Amino acid sequence: MRAELGAALLALCWAAPCLAANPPVEEVLVVETIAGRLGGAGSASWIDGEELAEIRPVHIHEALARVPGVWMARGSGQESLTAIRSAVLTGAGACGAFLHLEDGLPIRPAGFCNLNNPFELNIEQAGGIELWRGPASAALGGNALHGALNLRTPDPAGRQVAIEGGAHGYYRMSGVFGAVAGGHGFGLSANGSHWNGYRDETGYGQQKLSFVHRGALGAWQVRNTLNATNLNQETGGYVLGRKAYADPARRRGNPNPEAYRDAWALRIASHWRKDGWRISPYLRRSRMQFLQHFLPGQPKEANEQTSGGLLASHGSGRGAFAGRFGLQLEYMRASLVEIQEGPTPGSPFLTETRPPGRHYDYGVDSLMAALFGDLDWRLSDRLRLALGLRAERLEYYYRNRHLVGNSRDDGSACGFGGCLYTRPASGKDAFAELAGRLAIERSFGGTGRAYLALATGFRPPQITELYRLQRGQTRADLDSERLTSLEAGLQGANLSFALFRQRARNQIFRDASGFNVGDGRTRSVGAELAWEWRPGRHLFRLAASHARHEYDFSRLASGGERIEKGNALDTAPRWMGNLRWRYQPSAAWHSELELGYIGKHYIDAANAHSYPGHAVLNWRGTLRLGARLRLFARILNLLDERYADRADFAFGNYRYFPAMPRHGYLGIELNL
Repeated sequence: MRAELGAALLALCWAAPCLAANPPVEEVLVVETIAGRLGGAGSASWIDGEELAEIRPVHIHEALARVPGVWMARGSGQESLTAIRSAVLTGAGACGAFLHLEDGLPIRPAGFCNLNNPFELNIEQAGGIELWRGPASAALGGNALHGALNLRTPDPAGRQVAIEGGAHGYYRMSGVFGAVAGGHGFGLSANGSHWNGYRDETGYGQQKLSFVHRGALGAWQVRNTLNATNLNQETGGYVLGRKAYADPARRRGNPNPEAYRDAWALRIASHWRKDGWRISPYLRRSRMQFLQHFLPGQPKEANEQTSGGLLASHGSGRGAFAGRFGLQLEYMRASLVEIQEGPTPGSPFLTETRPPGRHYDYGVDSLMAALFGDLDWRLSDRLRLALGLRAERLEYYYRNRHLVGNSRDDGSACGFGGCLYTRPASGKDAFAELAGRLAIERSFGGTGRAYLALATGFRPPQITELYRLQRGQTRADLDSERLTSLEAGLQGANLSFALFRQRARNQIFRDASGFNVGDGRTRSVGAELAWEWRPGRHLFRLAASHARHEYDFSRLASGGERIEKGNALDTAPRWMGNLRWRYQPSAAWHSELELGYIGKHYIDAANAHSYPGHAVLNWRGTLRLGARLRLFARILNLLDERYADRADFAFGNYRYFPAMPRHGYLGIELNL
């Protein structure tokens, strides 16, 4: 990664006019919010940098649990699965349903998402996290099907260092350094952490860095960023058996001590703004290697991508009208290799159909081009109309670098009807989509407003869904997944309430033959509430949601699982909630109690098996010792509940990722 980091630094210096004479750096502000790009009138939540510094998340789920309608289910180590107004989605394309951005730019190219996207973000030192719930494709394009997360790269203003330690060998060191010189601002945020793991062989080490330069070139305001992350993780598999998460011995075990995941990512971006113009070129590079311990034979996968793009727009207004129009261009070059080193243990069928050797070896180039626009029309002092539209085309140029078909590595045939792994011939696939959003909003009583919004979303098939096929399927004939949402809401200074109804079609899944097919349909209806109350030195905050997510079709799926119309989607709790009480008797210290709740939910599509849900109590506190020193502590799972971060039922077994018992952290922060 060292060479890539050096090249990125050179590119950043080329993009940044580091030595020009400029106006004061405090005037520079160039990063848009998702809500701003969508014209507001929707469900957006914001966790600012100060609150993140108090949470001090070890894993992203600790922060996003505070957002209604969102569940970032923790996997092993830094792994996660996402739900935003949806079930917790799994599978090759699940990550494509949620868009992850950094300063308004996607961290991954379209079609090449990572199921664990959040560990490529510097959540620990973010300047803030914005979470948009509902389809955002009208502004952001593909992958913003169910929602989008936008992380703000921090702008350090001072210098501080911190160190903390906790249970099971956890420690983290971090530092931020900011300086202003000659009208330019420079900031560096870096952190490194290590954890031995609660379960056997489940530790990790990770390092993250964010660099920011702010300045101006003539009339252009400029903000340049570089973000790099690295993760080396020993991965834990599911523990098996009904309520295994509550068993003292099994909950600490790891049936896959050989599993691992190594990943790094690097991104640079330059944001330019003048008058109504906003121009943002960006470059990205990432690589990941991991053992697919969840598959018979445990093949190893290595994937990587190099990509870049440009986001440009221009906005203006006249009278009651304001609009913004722009384009986005993006190019990617990616590859994936899967190799199994030894024969598959088990039955003769498994051994024969999952042979050792090279299963997949392919490269994909992609080109994405999009035009978008939004219009804001003030019908009166209190009434406004917002319209957004985006047209997008994504092309894949697939190159098979191995034998075509489902043969062994040497070209020989497998028994029992053929090898499991099918490699399609080289070719091209293209997807053209249109997404829109229409919202009407009425303001009343100062900060109060009510709105009604109709929106559509889409996500193109991911590369692995199109080209990583199984036996008998020579081509995946897939369309983009589509979602239509109707939402009504009320918002005020201390209250946000939303009702939504959604329908999704063309959903991609594996059928009973193991084929990737795209004729799934779901429907959802729900309500979300965010509320806060400040009596004196106390602050109470509540985030809660109630939703029903159902299958809207009947089909036999992979593994013999039967999907019935009207069944609840698996891993889709009806009730989720987060209640916090913050008490600050003085400026020197504060304390917070947090109660998180995940309701009962089914863990298979047939709705034959369920998880009872759980409630978890956490405590956090901070004590200031003068102007320079701060002590902080937190105890998670204060009542030592035995629960599962994730529950599943598959292949005839209950499967769980057990949550940690009561555990604590203690740290110190010094302002230099």
